[in-house]
Amino acid sequence: MLQVQKDALAARLAALPPAPGPKAGWLADARAQAEVQLAGQGLPTKRDEYWRYTDPAGLVAPDAPAAARFDPGDEAPVFDAIDRLKIVFVDGVFDAAASDDLTLAGVTIERLTAAGADDQHWAAPLYGVLAAQGQQPVARPFASLTTARAREGVMIRVTGQAARPVALVYEHRAKTSDAVLHHCIKVEAGASLTLLESGPAAARFAKVMEVDLAEGAEFHHIRVQGRDHDRRAATHVFARIGAGALFKTFTLTANGRLTRNEAVIDLAGPGARAHLAGAAVGDGDFHHDDTVFITHAAPACESRQVFKKVLMNGAVGVFQGKILVKPVAQKTDGYQISQSLLLDGDSQFLAKPELEIYADDVKCSHGSTSGAIDETALFYLQSRGVPRAAAQSLLVLAFLAETIAEISDEAVAEDIRSRLEGWLQRHAAGSGTASASGSAR
Repeated sequence: MLQVQKDALAARLAALPPAPGPKAGWLADARAQAEVQLAGQGLPTKRDEYWRYTDPAGLVAPDAPAAARFDPGDEAPVFDAIDRLKIVFVDGVFDAAASDDLTLAGVTIERLTAAGADDQHWAAPLYGVLAAQGQQPVARPFASLTTARAREGVMIRVTGQAARPVALVYEHRAKTSDAVLHHCIKVEAGASLTLLESGPAAARFAKVMEVDLAEGAEFHHIRVQGRDHDRRAATHVFARIGAGALFKTFTLTANGRLTRNEAVIDLAGPGARAHLAGAAVGDGDFHHDDTVFITHAAPACESRQVFKKVLMNGAVGVFQGKILVKPVAQKTDGYQISQSLLLDGDSQFLAKPELEIYADDVKCSHGSTSGAIDETALFYLQSRGVPRAAAQSLLVLAFLAETIAEISDEAVAEDIRSRLEGWLQRHAAGSGTASASGSAR
C-alpha cells in the first residue's frame, strides 16, 4: 500500500464521527474487523486496476465536496403513487416523523443501532460478513469504510410474503452532508420482498446493502438515484443467493457528478438466479460506473447483466462486469450485455467485460457495444411527422427498454418509464441553451 493511500485513509477517518451504538457486542466487533481490513487496504487511487476508469478523488477527500439541492418543482416524488411502507433518511439520519410505522406483516424492521444492542439478534451472523467475503479477489475499501463507520441503517428480516414494498427514501438538505449507511436484509425460505430506494441522499453518500436469500426466497430491488447534479456516491450490494432463490435489481441513475455502483453476487445454491440491470442517463460532467462481480458457485444457476447508458455533452460511462464460474457450477447460464448510446462526439463509454470459467457444461456470453443514434431510424420517424427531438427520445427509450423489462412490477416499471420520458423532454427543451457542464437538467 502506498503512503498516499495511508494518508488519505487517516484523513478520511478523522473527518468521520465515530459510529454510534454499543461499544461491545457483535456490532462493535464487526465494525472493528472492518476497520482492520480497511487499514490493510487504504483508499484507492486511479492507479488501482478497478479504479483506472474512475477517479475516486471526490470519494476519498476528507470533506464532502459541496452539492446543491435539485429543485423538482411540482414533480411528484418517485414511487409516490405506489402503496409502500416508507422509511426516510435525511442526510443519512433517520427521520421518524417523515417515516411510516415500521410494522408490516411478515416483515421485521429495526434500526441498526437498536439491533446492535441485542446480543442474540438475527443480523449478528450477517452484518459485515458478506461485505468482508466480497473483498476477494478485489479489495473494496469503501465497503469496508461503510461497515466500520455507518451511523444508520435498517435491518430487515422477511418471513412471509410482504404485502407491500418497503421504500427507503434518501433526502438531501445540507450542502456538504456526508452520509454513511449500512443495511442488512434476510429473506427466509419461501418469503419475498420488494425494496424500493430513491433520492440523492447527501452531498456524498456511502452505502452497503447485504442481502441473504434462503431457499426459494425472492428479492426485488428497484432503485432511482436522485437528480442532484453535484452529488457523489459509492454504493455496494453484496448478495448470497440460496437454492432456487431469485434476486433481481434495477437501478436508474439520472445526473450526478460521480456515481460508482458495485454489486458482488454469490449464487450459492443449485438453481439460484440473479438478474442485474441498470439504466443511466447523463449530461455534461457526469461520470457513472457500474462494477459487477458474479460468482456461480453451484450447478444450474442463472445470471443476467443488462446495463445501458445514454451519454451527452462529454458525459462518461463505465462498465466493469465479471462472471466467475467455479468447477462445481455445471449447467451455468450466464448472460452479460453492456451498451452505450452516445448522443455527441464528446462522450465516452469505457467497458471491461470478463468471463472466467472452470466448468465445461456452461452457456455464457458477454458483449459490449457503443455507438451513435441510428440516423436511418431517426429519419424514418421524422418522415412520419415526428419532430426530431421527440423522435430521438423515442429511440432512446427503445434503447433502454431491455433494462426496464427486468422490473417485474409493471406499476413500478411504468413509473420508471415516465421519469425517463420527463428527463428526455427537459433535455430536449433545454438543448439550445445547455452548456457542456450539463446545466439543463
